Order: sequence, then C-alpha cells, then structure tokens
Amino acid sequence: MLIMQEILGKVEQELRIRNYSQKTIRAYVACLREYFGYKKNNLEWLDVGDIRSFLLEKQSRSYSPQTVNLFLNAIKFFYRAIAKARAPIDIRFAKRPSRLPVILSREEITRLIDSISNVKHCLLISLAYGAGLRVSEVVSLRVRDLDFAEHTIHLKGAKGNKDRITVLPNKLTDGLRQMTAGKGMDDEVFSSERGGTLSSRTAQKIFEHALARAKIQKAATFHSLRHSFATHLLENGTDVRYVQELLGHGNIRTTQIYTHVTNPALKNIQSPL
Repeated sequence: MLIMQEILGKVEQELRIRNYSQKTIRAYVACLREYFGYKKNNLEWLDVGDIRSFLLEKQSRSYSPQTVNLFLNAIKFFYRAIAKARAPIDIRFAKRPSRLPVILSREEITRLIDSISNVKHCLLISLAYGAGLRVSEVVSLRVRDLDFAEHTIHLKGAKGNKDRITVLPNKLTDGLRQMTAGKGMDDEVFSSERGGTLSSRTAQKIFEHALARAKIQKAATFHSLRHSFATHLLENGTDVRYVQELLGHGNIRTTQIYTHVTNPALKNIQSPL
C-alpha cells in the first residue's frame, strides 16, 4: 500500500503531465493531504461514505461552496486518475450562492483612474479595465503580448491554460509604448520597483488605494474592473458572444450573468412609490 507522500507525489506528477496550472496543482495536493489525514487508512480504497462525511465536516466549519467543490474535484481526480477506481462517486457539487457581480459605473471608473498619480499604476488599472484582464493576467503580461499595430493583446496560458485575444485600448498605446521602450520582448510590462515580477497582491493594493481615494463605497475588488469591462461592452451593444470571446469564457452562460446587470427594461421601470 502506498503511503501518503508517495500518493501525493503521483498526483502531482499526473497533474503536471496533464498540464494543469501550478495553482491548481498546489490546491489539489493541499486538499488531498487534508482528506488523507481525515481518512488515515486504506487511502486508495474508495468509500463514498468517507468522502461525504469529510465534505460535510468542511461544510459544518463554514467552508465556502467553492472550497467544498475544490475538495470534491481533487478527491475525484485522485480516485479516477491515480487509484483507477471504477465505482461511481455520486456526490453533487455544493450549490454556489447566486450573486450579481459588483460593477463600477463609467463615472466611477473615471474617478478611480483619475485618483492615481503614479503613471505605471494608472496604466495598470486602466489596462485591466480597458482589456478585461484578471489580476494574474495583468501582472504576468509580457512586452511580446502587446500588438500595437493590431491594437490587440495575446494572452498566453490564461485561466484554464487557454490562449485568447483581447482588445488593446487605443488611449493606452502611447503610454504603454513609452513604458516598454528599451525592454526586451520577454520582459514584464509592469515590473516591480526592483525589476522583478509585480505580485498580484501589489496590484490589488493599488486598486484598493485608488478606490479609497476616489471615495467609492461599493464592495469592489480588482476583479470588478473585468466585470465592468464586460458590462459596459454589453451596454454599448456589443454582442454577448464577442464579449464571451474577449473574456475567454468557455460557456456563454458565464458571460450572460452580465446581461442581468445591463437589462435596460429593468432600469427603465419606475417605482410606484
């Protein structure tokens, strides 16, 4: 019987072979380490009752539905890909709460950007909004990814290890040209003060400080820039399928959540009060 560390090593190796992202690999290994610590013995033996009890214990400790689903995905991967168990794992995913995304209005986006005096920080926030980028995408952006002639950005190995093309806003091309002048094609567009890679947390802090300076009270996060990009495109009349492509969504239902925010018929209804 394999011991826990041997199993986790096999899981990590298989995930690498299947080209899973490093973030997913770390998450799956951490989840399985917890599950094996709970199960203790006969780790390769599939017992659906054990899995249910483990997930219920996580729910009782107020773990989010997303985290419970992550545990379930990791456990299913182990039993299918490593243990080669054929018995069904008939456990439904935890239901996620249905919440609309936090959207910043155009006026709030303008206030947010205008509150940033640092040129690099201003470009970073402006590009994240203007191209619909995730925080991980904007900090890992390379000079070679910018196509000034075609006004496009080629994102390589984005979420789900998928490539996609999105728009490079015309208003930002001069500033980005100046900032990347003299850099190599493999250099980061937004490097840290020490010349290394800018961290996602640093980018999030830049956003948070700008939000406070702009006196915006919404519970917005860096990802709200991406939500606002999609919403404003739909308000401009852009077809939802083009928005789906720019965002890199695999399923159009993910993109259609923004149609609930932009529904003009609802906005035009007058309260009877």
